[in-house]
Amino acid sequence: MVGGCNFEVPKDPHTLVQNLPTDPERLNPIIANSAYAGVVNGFLFESLIDLDPQTLDPRPLIAKRWAISPDRLQYTFFLREDVTWHDGHPFTAEDVLFAYEKIKDPKSDAAPLRNYFKDVLKAEKIDDTTVRFTYTQPYVGALITLGLMRPMPRHIFEGTGDFNTHPANRAPVGNGPFRFVEWKTGSRILLERNEDYWGKPYAIRKILFKIIPDEIIAFRLFKKKTLDLIEVTPLQWARQTGTEKFRENFVKHNLFTPFGAYRYLGWNLSRPYFQDRRVRRALAHLVDREEINRKLLFGLYHVITGPYYPLGRNYNRHLEPMAYDLEKAKKLLAEAGWIDQDGDGVREKEGVPFKFTLLFSSGVQFYEQLTPILRRDFSQAGIQVELRRLEAVTLFKMMQEHDFDAYLAAWGRGAGEEDLYQIWHSSQMEGGSNYVRFANGRVDRLLEEGRREFDVQKRARLYGEVHKILYEEQPYLFMFARPELIARDNRFKNVREYPIGLEMREWVME
Repeated sequence: MVGGCNFEVPKDPHTLVQNLPTDPERLNPIIANSAYAGVVNGFLFESLIDLDPQTLDPRPLIAKRWAISPDRLQYTFFLREDVTWHDGHPFTAEDVLFAYEKIKDPKSDAAPLRNYFKDVLKAEKIDDTTVRFTYTQPYVGALITLGLMRPMPRHIFEGTGDFNTHPANRAPVGNGPFRFVEWKTGSRILLERNEDYWGKPYAIRKILFKIIPDEIIAFRLFKKKTLDLIEVTPLQWARQTGTEKFRENFVKHNLFTPFGAYRYLGWNLSRPYFQDRRVRRALAHLVDREEINRKLLFGLYHVITGPYYPLGRNYNRHLEPMAYDLEKAKKLLAEAGWIDQDGDGVREKEGVPFKFTLLFSSGVQFYEQLTPILRRDFSQAGIQVELRRLEAVTLFKMMQEHDFDAYLAAWGRGAGEEDLYQIWHSSQMEGGSNYVRFANGRVDRLLEEGRREFDVQKRARLYGEVHKILYEEQPYLFMFARPELIARDNRFKNVREYPIGLEMREWVME
């Protein structure tokens, strides 16, 4: 018994059991921002289109086709007529419009999504199975943004309470291949196959998510076959999954996809310690990322210089990671006015000692190993760091409220053309995802121009310059691009690796 949850192997062999490190904040794809909510919502709600797992090209889903006007200002989606919500209510254009209205509504907690719809002039229902969006100006990500929007059931939400706190956010009514069954906070979320699903059904009949914050416990339960699918740590991958017994029972997948995540250290640029870019560059020179990758991550991660996919066209390959250099870091700190004037081992400036708190999620083995190293290395340059571990939901709330000095976290890359407006445009400090309060007029203009540039090579040059400015300014200490290190029970067959990852709807069971 861990965390109040009984971890018995389910009797139904058609149930897939996987872990989540923490509870989702809400099961509503319009206002839920965590990756964990995204995992669950992906089974419950379907979008108008999806991406081909091999080519990553858009393909029809609950929109059977679409049309784009020659001037790229109008996008018309023609909806399937055989899709229903899990309560049997028909899916119509009204549900698409309702999702759009809630994204645009400033009272909705949808600010991270809202910026992608800023140039939509209007959305209109042509008939029950046709909806049209008109833009004020062309946007390169329009088809992906509109197509991957998850419609929401108007008949469930409208006139029945506040959208942000509605009971359906805890017991969702979706339109996808699985139905919601139950959610026991801190314990489990259970989904069952939607037998009225319009498309080809999964072979899997139920999906059980067990809330297990600790990676070591999750791996132990996986080896006991209590869990079927987990993401393993680099240590587990390199040292604990190579035995003959493990290979007899399990399969490993190392997936470095365009949709993977990167780890970073975010600085609150409104704090006095981090306002000077010389300080931020000094901090970058105090972290030996190559050594950390070798010793803690077994060389499985990629040391990065910016936020774009390292193997993609937008990544600026002319930039070298800032090497560990203690003396250079000390020199930069002194130039910025941070000097140990009283001899206590801690630098200060204008009476403010260089002491800050670093926040990170509890239960993450890598963070537990990394943070003492960071504290030690920063102390060698006269910087004192207090470490504070938090539940992931609490940390995310503090990030949103800018209530931090510094934090360790990861960003996943979404679909589309790596439009990072949400994270780096100065307009996204409040309500968006610019948690560190970065403001740079040139970056703003480049991001805006990139949204209008349909030539992929020209857009790559714009984003390459964004990358270069972020590298020079160091609002994040960019650390590692992280592959997905997946382990699964070998009772699942027909499992193939794609550029998009693993396609679970293809799986069959013995």
